[in-house]
Amino acid sequence: MKNLKEICKIAVVQASPIMFDKDKCLEKVLNLIEECAKNGAELVVFPELFIPGYPYGMNFGFSIGNRDDEGRKEWKNYYDNSIIFDGIEMNKIVYTAVKNHVYVSIGYSERDSKTATLYNSNMMISPDGETLNHRKLKPTGSERLIWGDANKEYFPVMKTPWGPMGNLICWESYMPLARFALYDKGISIYISPNTNDNPEWQNTIRHIAIEGHCYFINCNMVFKKSDYPKSTNIEELSKLDDNVCRGGTCIIDPYGHEVSETLWDKEGIIYADLDMNKVIESRMEFDVCGHYSRPDIFDFNYDDI
Repeated sequence: MKNLKEICKIAVVQASPIMFDKDKCLEKVLNLIEECAKNGAELVVFPELFIPGYPYGMNFGFSIGNRDDEGRKEWKNYYDNSIIFDGIEMNKIVYTAVKNHVYVSIGYSERDSKTATLYNSNMMISPDGETLNHRKLKPTGSERLIWGDANKEYFPVMKTPWGPMGNLICWESYMPLARFALYDKGISIYISPNTNDNPEWQNTIRHIAIEGHCYFINCNMVFKKSDYPKSTNIEELSKLDDNVCRGGTCIIDPYGHEVSETLWDKEGIIYADLDMNKVIESRMEFDVCGHYSRPDIFDFNYDDI
């Protein structure tokens, strides 16, 4: 590995999106980047689908073999509030990252510029304005009705002063070969934008930090039933708890130890100084793609487009 800058000053944002309103979500993102930068952050991380929010509990009128008109209208509204990877909204985020000299990771619903397909995507942005987009490989469960499978941008990794940085979105982290693809690229910072507040997930993230001997950045959002627009299907919302997503944002070090508190049931920003020496030190006895691998036995290949 190349020499790493010893300290990464990170800000991990747990916040509530302005549900299904891309303009207000964008305004919140820009303000939070500015706030984090003023507080000394060099890397700012946002949750999965922060623009325009995660439509938890909604089915958009889908049932096996059937769709309905009201569901189509709700989906069209969500589509209208999704954004293009190089559109006006994303360009404003890139400009703000460059202006504030910070790296940014932002989850968003990506609207394809040529087709009507949506993708669950995450954009990494450098202080120089470089952008690397990642589309979720396999949307989970009924997410498959809303977002398409990634058709490109599978495993982008950004060069940073702290080593390679990559991301997998939510349950992509349960795909062992996807994890290995990032490990194979030598990542030292593993970003996980997600909407996963169950207790089992907290065990998963510690395992992955140890497995990859990297920093695991667990970034979730928090939102309530009352945050949904009033026009949302009342029957669907009636089935939800008042606290729809409780958060659970935290940072785990390469040994599986907590670097930060774990945020529950509130908005907040976790600020931390990541000691990047731990990445290399922790790999002394276990380097998953180095001396602890057996390429003479295992053959691993993946598309990288």
